[in-house]
Order: sequence, then structure tokens, then C-alpha cells
Amino acid sequence: MEQHKGTKGSGLALVTGAAGGIGSEICRRLADRGLTVVVADLDAQRARAVAEELGPTHLSLAFDVADEAAVELAFSKLESDHGPVRVVVCAAGLLQFEPNGDRPLIKSTELELWNRSMAVNATGVFLCARAYVRRREAAPVPHGRFITFGSVAAQLGGYRSSASYIAAKSAVLGFTKALAREVASLGITVNSVSPGLIDTEMLRSTVTSSGAMEAAAAGIPLGRIGTVADVASAVDYLVSEEAGYITGGVIDVNGGYRMQ
Repeated sequence: MEQHKGTKGSGLALVTGAAGGIGSEICRRLADRGLTVVVADLDAQRARAVAEELGPTHLSLAFDVADEAAVELAFSKLESDHGPVRVVVCAAGLLQFEPNGDRPLIKSTELELWNRSMAVNATGVFLCARAYVRRREAAPVPHGRFITFGSVAAQLGGYRSSASYIAAKSAVLGFTKALAREVASLGITVNSVSPGLIDTEMLRSTVTSSGAMEAAAAGIPLGRIGTVADVASAVDYLVSEEAGYITGGVIDVNGGYRMQ
């Protein structure tokens, strides 16, 4: 774990998958809010770069959210060295494609691919939640927040997303509600953010023809692909004290691509 000098914020915020486009923007928003951000990612070098960019007493931490022992060790060391975690944002995700860029069909999906997708996208959320809740029962914090990531793919069945990704994100949506009920008495809110088409490396890796992004934008009522700032703004609100009466909910950030 690496620490970077600066001004101490109002509690610790752990963000997983923090080196990606959405994750790093979330880190910036939470740092601006005054939180001390723990930039957690599987890639130690990229996590360190994000933390250094934030500047102030922010931390970088590398671990695999799908590894039970690694998650427990990360929480234990973090809280032993820096105090209780108040906010957790589970932004780590894995979306896999065929070598040609197509979505893997169910009939050709290997069990290894299915298991890895479920491990990172769903089990990782469970492991982080369990580690967090156990510690908050022992040492409560004011305005505790736990935020998960769903996906419009889980709500629509996806168009380019794999069945394993869709199933994992669907599991996260249900888990979010179960967790929200269990920890409400601790004053912790649990909510999910479900992005639609967001301009990230992940989305651009699926674009196989010129004009595909423009065509996708044309099918969105607001007429554009979402930005990482759009997603981070939703997370920022859910972390705020103003969102203290919202729990077990899902904020759709999709420009109207899917409406409830």
C-alpha cells in the first residue's frame, strides 16, 4: 500500500477497479468531496498513477477482488494503518469477448470464462461487502456508503455483452437490495449505479466499424454516448449526506436508452 502526501479528508473511501476510466473519475470526485481515497486495482502501477494524480494523502492498493484472502488482507491492513473505511465503491468489472470482438455465445462459452466473469463481477462485490460489514459492525461509522455497479446489459439482456457478464450484473442488482436490508440498522446505505453506453476503453474495444459510435448514439433519446463524468456524478450523489434516505435503489445512467 502506498500513501501520497496532502490534506486529510473526511474518512476513507475505497474504490475498486479504480484505474479504469470510470473508476479514476470516481476517485477524483470523491477526493474533491474531501474523502481520503484508496485507489484499488489489480494493476498496481496504474493504481499508483491515479493516486499520485490525486495528490493529497491518497492511497494506492493492488489486490484481486475475486480472491477471498486478498480482500480480507486488504481491508485488515487498510483499517489497521489508516482507520475505518466509510465508503466502498465496487467499480471493478470484467467484460470478455471473442478474439474477433464478438460477444461469446452461451453455446460456446467455456466454464472457465463463465466462472471468471462471475468471480470478478459478482463474487468480488460479495467479498468486499462482507469484509466491510464485518468491520462496520465492530466499528460503526457515520454516513456509511456501499455502492455497487450494475449495467444496462443486465436490464435489457445486452446486445454485445456476454451472458456471463449479464448474469453477474443481474446478481449484483439483487445482492444490492439484500445487503441494503441487512445493514440499514447500521446507518449504511447500499445502492447501485447501472451505466448504459459510456465512452470508455471497454466500449471502444467493441467498436468494429467506422460510425458505430455515432450509430449507437442515435439510438439513445438524449442523443449521445455517456461520459465517465456522468457516471461519477451519480456515485458522488449517492455518497453525499443528501442521499442518506436512499437505499436499495438503482440509478440508471443511460441517457434514456432503457427506461423503467
